[in-house]
Amino acid sequence: MAPPLFFFNLCTMTSEVVIDALSNEITIGLLEDGRLAEYQRERQDASFSVGNIYLARVKKLMPGLNAAFIDVGHEKEGFIHYQDLGPQFKTLAKYVKQQISDRKHLIPVERFKREPDMDKNDTVGEVLTVGQEILVQIAKEPISTKGPRLTCDLSLPGRFMVLIPFQDKVSVSTKIKSSEEKSRLRQIIGAIRPKNFGVIIRTSAQGMGAEELTQELTSLVKRWEECVTTFMKGKLPSLCYEETSRAVALLRDIFNPSFENIWVNDPVTFNQIKDYVSLIAPEKADVVKLYEEEQPILDKFAVTRQIKSSLGKTVSCKEGAYIIIEHTEALHVIDVNSGHRSHQADDQEANALLVDMGAAEEICRQMRLRDMGGIVVIDFIDLNKSEHREQLYKHVKELMARDRAKHNILPLSKFCLMQITRQRVRPVMDVQTAEACPVCGDRHVVKPSILFCDRLQEKLDMLTSEMKVKSFRLHLHPFIAAYVRQGWFFRSLYWQWRRRYGMSWRLIADQSMELLQYKVLDADRNEIDLSQPIDAHV
Repeated sequence: MAPPLFFFNLCTMTSEVVIDALSNEITIGLLEDGRLAEYQRERQDASFSVGNIYLARVKKLMPGLNAAFIDVGHEKEGFIHYQDLGPQFKTLAKYVKQQISDRKHLIPVERFKREPDMDKNDTVGEVLTVGQEILVQIAKEPISTKGPRLTCDLSLPGRFMVLIPFQDKVSVSTKIKSSEEKSRLRQIIGAIRPKNFGVIIRTSAQGMGAEELTQELTSLVKRWEECVTTFMKGKLPSLCYEETSRAVALLRDIFNPSFENIWVNDPVTFNQIKDYVSLIAPEKADVVKLYEEEQPILDKFAVTRQIKSSLGKTVSCKEGAYIIIEHTEALHVIDVNSGHRSHQADDQEANALLVDMGAAEEICRQMRLRDMGGIVVIDFIDLNKSEHREQLYKHVKELMARDRAKHNILPLSKFCLMQITRQRVRPVMDVQTAEACPVCGDRHVVKPSILFCDRLQEKLDMLTSEMKVKSFRLHLHPFIAAYVRQGWFFRSLYWQWRRRYGMSWRLIADQSMELLQYKVLDADRNEIDLSQPIDAHV
């Protein structure tokens, strides 16, 4: 059987990363063939990032939930369930207690006597006491009114492996299929791994030699020792280990040889990333480049435009369709709409399938782009044939294979509803793209002004290709008309449209028009209605 089409797309796909590092926040965009595939924005001073380790104190036990609330310095106390303490918690708790009592000497983990693993049937009251000092790691950032979700199953991630203190086994990623490669990696790690440290070998370790693996393992063990040294001196609660910068953390998870460029506009962040790439892939160090132009970096690479068009409540898809994305506390709901294709007279079942397949591509991209997690319910356009529902289900599974987050996809119901559960570790990206109306004195909101000409071009495409109208007059506000005409002759948007739609139409600067308003008249001066259902959604 031939591999699916998306496989070839992945093989030929080019990727580049754009990093906008400001004094108060950092924005990272991953572009795949020029399209924004992943987007992260957070404050530079943001704390409680996933992976951070704290020396904290047990604040309150909740026997009914078999859980406890932990003071980690957040306004909302952290939450930890008994199952999240980890099988080696007794060893960790004993180590922390002894290390705090002897703050002058670092106790080597390799020589520390391990306690028996935890019993799964025990209760939180049997292993924790109020006021107890414990090491915890952020598993999920604070979301909405909830404090951070915690774990005591500590881990320190690297590019090729994850180091787990107080374990004693080596695991290999299930994505490594070759039994010979698994055996080779286990043999290398088994020979260099210190006692009482477990290791999970990541997929990216395939083909790596003993030198690279030894270098990273040594670095991770040193990172653990620095964490212990920090909590020996710190006060409660205190940050003992901070996950690497957001830019480096993202690169660590997604870096691959296909990256053509990593653009950074801040010299300090540039040096951090340059050092990291030089460490893990010296031959790719030259792809890290410092951006020094006057034009904002996100504008230069069209990231701002894609954010405005892709992160609003309503998102356009292929074939004139669009989706509406709603966020609630419990789940995310995505509604697929056919747009102007609903008026076409061809086979409705085939038309619905075509719209659903195109919408599925955009939905899978949106889940990565917004880092949507939890339960996602998708209301596709109804498909009457079971084979079409099965075809759509397989298509979504193929598309989601690109997603690094853990997920589970259920088949479509007879009402064409699909449920997807996706791992959530950070708050969902919910960017407000609507703008205050410049005409009514900010009393209302309008769609992003930067997208006005893009949306207008879509309307003109529909006018000329579907409605077959070639001769028309386009009325625009004088400011917008001037913007369309600006530029050197054939490079102006006006002349691009002339080449696209022919020479039988005219652009009219109309002072009666509002700023973001347009009007199209046919050859007989009758107004043509180009409104679509999508226009009602901001």
